[in-house]
Amino acid sequence: MISAGEIRKGTTFEYDGQVFTVIEFLHVKPGKGAAFVRTKLRNVISGGVTETTFNPTAKLQDVTIERKEMQYLYSDGELYYFMDQETYEQIPLSFAQVESAIKYLKENMFASIKFYKGEAFSVEAPNFVELQITSCEPGAKGNTATNTLKPATLETGAVVGVPLFVNEGETIKVDTRTGEYMERV
Repeated sequence: MISAGEIRKGTTFEYDGQVFTVIEFLHVKPGKGAAFVRTKLRNVISGGVTETTFNPTAKLQDVTIERKEMQYLYSDGELYYFMDQETYEQIPLSFAQVESAIKYLKENMFASIKFYKGEAFSVEAPNFVELQITSCEPGAKGNTATNTLKPATLETGAVVGVPLFVNEGETIKVDTRTGEYMERV
C-alpha cells in the first residue's frame, strides 16, 4: 500500500478496481482547509485519462509492473513493432502506448516496455539519447553568451530548443524525461 501523498509521475496503482498510472500530480496546501493531491491518471488497460483528487493520507493498492528492455524495429504507419532480445518475439503497440517515447526513438534503439499481467501498456525511451538535427536556423558566430534557445527538428521529428550556436547536421544529446537539450556530441 502507498499513500496518495507519496505518488509521483509514473507511479502505478489500483483504484476502484482499475489500474492507473500517474501522468501529472500536484500537492495542494490551501490556506484554509486540508491539503489534497490533484492527479491526472491514465487507465493502464483502456488508455482513458481521468482527473482525480485524493486526500494525502488515502491508501492506494500498489501493483507489480514488469519492465523489459526491447528493441524498436519499425512502424507500419499504425503500429510500432518492438522485439524481445531473448525470445525474438515481436509485439505491435499502438500510438497511444508509445506516444511519449516514440519522438526520441530511432529504429534499432532499445526502450523499456512496461507490462501489467503480461499486457504491454507503456514505452519509456532511454533517459538520454543522441540524435542528429535535421533542420534549424543557422547559428551566428559569437552567439554563445546568452541562454536564448531556437527550435531544432531532430531526425525522429521531435522539436527541441537548442542554443543559438548549434547548427543543422550536428548530433546533440537530449534528456527524454524533460525534452531538453543537454550538449553537443
